[in-house]
Amino acid sequence: MTTVNTTKIRTGGPDDTADILALLDGAVAWLAAQGRTGQWGDQPFSTNPARTEHVEKYTREPFLIRLAVDDEGRTVGCCVVSEERGAYIPAVPERELYIRNLVTDRSRKGSGIGAALIADALDEARRRGIGLVRVDCYAGADRKLVGQYRALGFTETESFEVEQPAGPWPGQVLEIRL
Repeated sequence: MTTVNTTKIRTGGPDDTADILALLDGAVAWLAAQGRTGQWGDQPFSTNPARTEHVEKYTREPFLIRLAVDDEGRTVGCCVVSEERGAYIPAVPERELYIRNLVTDRSRKGSGIGAALIADALDEARRRGIGLVRVDCYAGADRKLVGQYRALGFTETESFEVEQPAGPWPGQVLEIRL
């Protein structure tokens, strides 16, 4: 178990699905309260069977779930990594560790939980002998999320769009080379 400040980072599994969904629901509510529904909409993940199934999938191979847990045992962040990128992400000609999902408790915004989870993912890449870590994120409207990943040390690479019923979802791939 890795400890950063008073947050411990541990490996998660199927028993943590409800906590992960709660973090995602909190993030959706936080974004919607700001009128920023382009990323994940305005409905909780936990009420959408497809999204719930997607989160449950993350608790199985080939994914690794790392959870940030506070001193009282509450899950305050989640990072899902895999050596497999998402289907809509351009391939690279080398082995990589891909951050498939990163979410933190929005009531603790600015407390370093996301940075701790990213540092843990970089450590995991090093343990596996991988020199490239990539992530993708929502790149619409104000590009604030892209800026947050840049602040964590990532560099922008390719942009992409995913067609959705409400219109194209703009994304940005970012990377860190180790």
